[in-house]
Amino acid sequence: MRNAILLLVLSLPVLVPNMPAQKRDFLTPFEANQLREAQNPNDRLQLYSTWALQRLTEIEKIAADPKPGRATFVHDLLEDYTHIIEAADMVAEDALRRKVALDVGIGAIAGAEKDFLARLEKLRDSKPKDFARFEFVLREAIDTTEDSLELNQQDLGARVGAVAAKDRKEQQERRANMTPADREKKNVEEYKEATQKRKAPTLRRAGETAPGSSANK
Repeated sequence: MRNAILLLVLSLPVLVPNMPAQKRDFLTPFEANQLREAQNPNDRLQLYSTWALQRLTEIEKIAADPKPGRATFVHDLLEDYTHIIEAADMVAEDALRRKVALDVGIGAIAGAEKDFLARLEKLRDSKPKDFARFEFVLREAIDTTEDSLELNQQDLGARVGAVAAKDRKEQQERRANMTPADREKKNVEEYKEATQKRKAPTLRRAGETAPGSSANK
C-alpha cells in the first residue's frame, strides 16, 4: 500500500513557481565599461553606432549559414541591435535637452543608419525558411531604425525645440494626474527653486553681514 502511494506521489507533476525571466543585457561587460568611460555624448553615439554595426554583421553571418537553431541567435542579436539604437536616441535627446553640440555624433550615426536600414530590409526580403522565428523582432528593428534615422536627419535646432515641447507636454500630463495636495506641494517646491536661483551668489557665511551695513553699527 505504501509503495502504491509513493508511486502515485512520484507520478504527480512538480509545481515550480513562476520565476521572472532574467533580463538579458544588450551590451557586453566590456562595452558597458567603455560606455561608462565615454562621458561625451558624441563619443557615446559613435560607440553605439559601432556596436550596432557589429550586431548587424553577426546577424548576416549567422543568417548565411543554415545551421539548426540559428534563428534563436538571429532573434537575440536583432533585439540587442534595437536596444542599441534606442539607447543612442536617448543619449541624443538628453544631450539636446542640455544644449550639448552633437554635430559629430549625430552625423556619424545618421550616416550609419542608412546602411543599417538597407541591410535589415535585405534580410527581410530574403525570407529564409526560419523567417517566422524572428520576423517580429526584425520588423521592430526596421521600424526603430527608420524612426531614429528620421530624427537624426532633422535640423538640430528644430529637434531641440521638439524635445522641449515633449518635456512640457509630459510635465503637463504629470501635473494633470497629481492630486490637489501633490500639485500644491510641487508649486511650492518650484517657487522655492526659482527664488533660490534669483538670489545673488555670496561667499559670506550664514549670519555674516556686509561691511558698513546697519547690522554692524
